[in-house]
Amino acid sequence: MTVLQMAIGNALFTSRFSKFVLTSGIAAIVNIASRWVINHYTSFELAIVLSFCFGVSTAYFLGRQFVFERSRRNMIEEFARFITVNLLALVFAFAISVGFAKRIFPLIGFNWHVEDLSHLIGVAAPAVTSYFGHRIYTFRPSSATSGQAG
Repeated sequence: MTVLQMAIGNALFTSRFSKFVLTSGIAAIVNIASRWVINHYTSFELAIVLSFCFGVSTAYFLGRQFVFERSRRNMIEEFARFITVNLLALVFAFAISVGFAKRIFPLIGFNWHVEDLSHLIGVAAPAVTSYFGHRIYTFRPSSATSGQAG
């Protein structure tokens, strides 16, 4: 058992939503750290989109391993569903991140780590909607393989 498995399996994190929040937090760190690196080479807006790829891949593999039951779909179909839910989250995260960085924080005169804090807020914002999207759509057992008519 890995350290990560022990940490996630800990009694403090027994509910599925708690596990989702924990694994999503890890993916958010990957997302934000990669955005920070990518941002050295490109615009903030493009860095948000590119870092999304790293964060969403991390989130998929952690969610599949530690949070949700297998849908019994093949991994490509399941990942495509995961991407669909996360593309909606990306739109939400992008709008919030850019809105805070380019409009809200300048409007109120806030200038301390504006892009970092804006991106953090944007990444955290779709947590609840993403959880239910993945539970209901991405990882819901396939009716064709669960014995139901399909």
